[in-house]
Amino acid sequence: MKTVLRSELAILCLYAMFFFLSSGNANAEDSEVNTSDPCSAANPSALFSLLDRPTFSDSACSVPFRHVVLEIGLMRANLRGEGSSKADSYPQAEVRFGLPGRNELKMLAPNYTSQRSGTPQEASSGFSATSIGFKHELGYTSKWLGSVEAVLTLPSGNDVFGSRGLGTTINGIVAYSLSAHVGLSLQLGVSSLTDSVLAGGRRFTSFNQFLATTWNPIEQLQVYGEFYGQTKTARNEGAGYNFDGGL
Repeated sequence: MKTVLRSELAILCLYAMFFFLSSGNANAEDSEVNTSDPCSAANPSALFSLLDRPTFSDSACSVPFRHVVLEIGLMRANLRGEGSSKADSYPQAEVRFGLPGRNELKMLAPNYTSQRSGTPQEASSGFSATSIGFKHELGYTSKWLGSVEAVLTLPSGNDVFGSRGLGTTINGIVAYSLSAHVGLSLQLGVSSLTDSVLAGGRRFTSFNQFLATTWNPIEQLQVYGEFYGQTKTARNEGAGYNFDGGL
């Protein structure tokens, strides 16, 4: 019963945010005449606004037309459970292409994951699934910026870390500027994904939430904190929530 109520609440929140973004689009267009584009390459702080990394949530900005953004990284994790499992995942590559009409096409390359456990027999490695996405920036005011995006997870990757079937994710993203140096970002989404082949390849639905805050003490430096999670991490697994922060 609690799971059903939580799912219904997440759906209502998602629909409410989409309605807010859609209804505010016309007003945003009017406000843009006298407001500088926070996502424009001419904006001194546009790079921080555009980047998805290092946060798990996505930027509300679309990459400007005829521009390309490449992001790569390395993730090292200490896994919960018995033993002392660790995992490295790289290159965390994401390529984003700016399209006309405030649209963006992005490609997320497969990551190579090396998972090490207490015994050699439990170690595993391989590639994750490949994903492609499309984002549309709805508009902005002096304080607000909103966008919607869709991501397809292709049936790819190996039997351990890949996806057996096609996955879909729909996100709504809102960014709000509290001041010239402090900002908030909220992302709500719903996903229909499949487990890896080794885990049975069964489909599950998850409602995803991301809340991030940023602070720019100087123009070249940004500090962030982020809370994020999902209602299901696999078909037979429950919710997972995390907090992170950094520079």
